[in-house]
Amino acid sequence: MPNDPLNAFVPYGRTEVAGAASGPLAGLRFAVKDLFHIAGLPTGAGNPDWLRTHEVPRETAPAVQRLLDAGARVAGKTLTDELAWSLAGENAHYGTPENPQAPGRIPGGSSSGSASAVAGGAVDFAIGTDTGGSVRLPASYCGLYGIRPTHGAVPLDGSVPLAPSFDTVGWFAWEAALLRRVGAVLLPPSSTLGPDLAFRRLLVAEDAFAIAGEAVRAALAPALDRLRERFGDAETVTLAPEGLDQWRPVFQTLQAAEAWAAHGAWIAATKPTFGPGVRDRFAAAATLDPALARAAAETRAGIRRRMDGLLGTDGLIVLPSAPGIAPLRGSSGAAVDAERGRALAILCPAGLAGLPQLSIPAARLQGCPLGLSLIGPRGSDSTLLSIAEELFA
Repeated sequence: MPNDPLNAFVPYGRTEVAGAASGPLAGLRFAVKDLFHIAGLPTGAGNPDWLRTHEVPRETAPAVQRLLDAGARVAGKTLTDELAWSLAGENAHYGTPENPQAPGRIPGGSSSGSASAVAGGAVDFAIGTDTGGSVRLPASYCGLYGIRPTHGAVPLDGSVPLAPSFDTVGWFAWEAALLRRVGAVLLPPSSTLGPDLAFRRLLVAEDAFAIAGEAVRAALAPALDRLRERFGDAETVTLAPEGLDQWRPVFQTLQAAEAWAAHGAWIAATKPTFGPGVRDRFAAAATLDPALARAAAETRAGIRRRMDGLLGTDGLIVLPSAPGIAPLRGSSGAAVDAERGRALAILCPAGLAGLPQLSIPAARLQGCPLGLSLIGPRGSDSTLLSIAEELFA
């Protein structure tokens, strides 16, 4: 296997796959999170038992194929947290990818290897998945541009699911211009606002900034000022009148129900070995009361109406991408759980509402990267990508 100082790539998937001879992404190399199928290469989903019990795919996932057809070349498959159910980026079986922009700190997950590979210069861009923040959080921790698109905008066929009503194909790049170029290949042509529906209202999510705290607010202030210069005075809004800490369990309940529906039968039959955290979440999902999931689904519908109402057709919500900088590797379980809870509270609004969210490497705090996020109306993905390139390139 080629040298992998970042520990970003899976040990069984560092095989290059050539793309088309020409195209808009010709000459670029990209990495693929090990949830996506590539014909002839195993898909391990971050777990040795999954790798052992699943056949090598015969077909390539459409999202990957689009990039190959555009001329980009696969450099290999990258590490993921087990079945993508973690935000830390630490894998009990394969180790933790390096965070080249914050040495000694976690890269964030679950698209950990993809973020590490881009941040360390091993590839030009990478694709991952984002269910609860698995592109947005690593983008913030590793100082990258990253996007979670509108739910359903990019096909997830040919990939291992976690929670299908939340799962999205996301991607990372070091530069905003390249993030947009990749989006032009992956996104449908309709993923842009018309000329009469451009962003006109800047909405600052006060409750999300409150969770992150004053140090994060101060670090992100210059980037927020740049947005004000472009869009005019910002309106301060509260995303969740009942509190983002009340939205988080709605997301977690639905995610758990869907994860067990997707993988419960395999877990019961295989009895796989999971690392801590992932093991506990699947154990809890196995005994989840269906009535709780039904109630959460009703609440989610109200959250979606709330977010759509705030955005309208011309709103742009601004919030931190993460509650802080990347935690140190080897942090205690309690500290990791607390940070995960704070992160999910900030990250869950876009997921619950199915909205696009783009993370911008906007600042540094204690020498470590920190992201600022933009949430737009559903279908505004390409417009978000253009704004990021215009203002932050």
